[in-house]
Amino acid sequence: MNDAQLRWQCRRGMRELDILLTKHFENGYLQASEDQKQAFRELLALPDPDLIGYLLGGQSPPNAALANVVNQIRDRPHA
Repeated sequence: MNDAQLRWQCRRGMRELDILLTKHFENGYLQASEDQKQAFRELLALPDPDLIGYLLGGQSPPNAALANVVNQIRDRPHA
């Protein structure tokens, strides 16, 4: 999947998710390791209710790689 496709997948139809995912893509993904990039792509493949729970609801993802990406997104300033 190329960068334009990934950027498009960051658009979820819920403004909060759009902002979080797009900011991470723009400011974190391009500099990330290949393993971190793979984890972000896996995160984008999840359904919106799961993403909401992980990014906004404080739920924990099922594996350490996803948890690492979720923590990076949560910890990044988004203003």
